[in-house]
Amino acid sequence: MLYDYLKRGVAAGVVAGLAYGLFVALVANPLSQYVETVGHEHAHEHGHAHDHSHAVSELTTTVVSIGSGVLWAIFLGGVFAIALYFLEPALPGRDTVKAYVLAGAGFLTVSATPWLVLPPAVPGAEHLYGVQTRQALYVALVVVGAIVAAVSILAYKRTAPRHPLAGVVAGAVPLLAVGITLPLLTPTTVSHPGLSADLVAAYQGVVVLSQGALWALLAGTFGWLHGRDSAATTDVTAGMPRESATRDDRVANP
Repeated sequence: MLYDYLKRGVAAGVVAGLAYGLFVALVANPLSQYVETVGHEHAHEHGHAHDHSHAVSELTTTVVSIGSGVLWAIFLGGVFAIALYFLEPALPGRDTVKAYVLAGAGFLTVSATPWLVLPPAVPGAEHLYGVQTRQALYVALVVVGAIVAAVSILAYKRTAPRHPLAGVVAGAVPLLAVGITLPLLTPTTVSHPGLSADLVAAYQGVVVLSQGALWALLAGTFGWLHGRDSAATTDVTAGMPRESATRDDRVANP
């Protein structure tokens, strides 16, 4: 059973990784180059020397972007599948909904919560803390994000049976709390000399949306593969309802 989940996760990672790699190559990389150009023009340096190797470096960057996007998404898909296998009974909803809930929790844990203190790095950014300090902060914020995600899911599960809307509100409270308090309690950790606030916001918005889309595509592809495999299994084992039951059914009715 775990192997089946892992196989779906890797396949979903390939699909999401190809899409993400193309997005980086076609959108994110040109945007990064534009931001770098603006920063260099403001500093009145690096005006030459990059023209001779521009074509080669652009091709290399594109290939590396696609390759790294696929590898990252495959790894993410494998971790996602293993986590879903073990956490599925504790997640609200059924089948595909569980995958989206876990994807949202993953995005909150590894991206959204850390970004409240350590926002997506813009080319040319100047950081208040060194690399080791930022790494330690990131790990701590990932732990905070995981706790917030768990509390949000637990609050929803406990409240939703009485009233679905109350469950949504209860689940949103921890998310709003961390989203408001963390930026207020922590200092600004990065500055962007020479770049307008609108350009910085646009760049960071692209990063946030791309990561959110990656998680959503991962969950959607995994859910589609899971549904397809479940339908095939049901057809084959139509006379054996016990064996063809979902993991949730077996947990609820051992």
